[in-house]
Amino acid sequence: MLSYVYTVRQSKILYVGHSQGTIMGLAAFTLPEITKMISAAALLCPISYLDHVSASFVLRAVGMHLDQMLLTMGFHQLNFRSDMGVQIVDSICDDGHVDCNDLLSSITGENCCFNGSRIDHYLEYEPHPSSTKNLHHLFQMIRKGTFARYDYGLWGNLRRYGKLSPPPFDLSSIPESLPMWMGYGGLDALADVTDVARTVKELRSTPELLYISGYGHIDFVMSVKAKDDVYVDLMQFLRLRANGSLHSSY
Repeated sequence: MLSYVYTVRQSKILYVGHSQGTIMGLAAFTLPEITKMISAAALLCPISYLDHVSASFVLRAVGMHLDQMLLTMGFHQLNFRSDMGVQIVDSICDDGHVDCNDLLSSITGENCCFNGSRIDHYLEYEPHPSSTKNLHHLFQMIRKGTFARYDYGLWGNLRRYGKLSPPPFDLSSIPESLPMWMGYGGLDALADVTDVARTVKELRSTPELLYISGYGHIDFVMSVKAKDDVYVDLMQFLRLRANGSLHSSY
């Protein structure tokens, strides 16, 4: 998508990502052919390493090897609103390990400031369907504590990468010249502050940081106060680096 926009418009891009959009961005920024197209990047709830994920629903799904079960059964997509998806949610919730009375919090952790009366509306769209391969890749990184390419197994890795193990995404290869802004919260059960600190430490230059101790994973997108708490700062960062660039959000 970035290559297409850059080719058509011949203009560098301002990248804005949230959650998995930041995983995609950080992985992509390790590639020189991508960073040449980006003028700046703003990352909300930035994720690379997932060592300290504490979301109960996610940890239960990882522990019961949900990803591997789906692959074994030949399912290529997980949609929590399908009949099978509802059965999976029930199986995760029914054993007492996860409190699914507040499903959003069990997936993302506590959130302080979004409009709770809109929760039913939000759950019409979240969580999005995802490919089983994507789910498996994320769970691989949680289990192994890595930020790396997809693990195809020993022989698959040899064929694709020429190595027995999938190559890591080297955050230190992201150029110092790429301006980055990161916003993260103290209640986030997916983008844990310890993992964010590790990400920042491995970068060659320190990004501009906005830390909000009372914010969770969803607050950075849906908080009723996000305009003042988050977006004033984010937009100031982007405006200073616009220079005719295009916006691209993930």
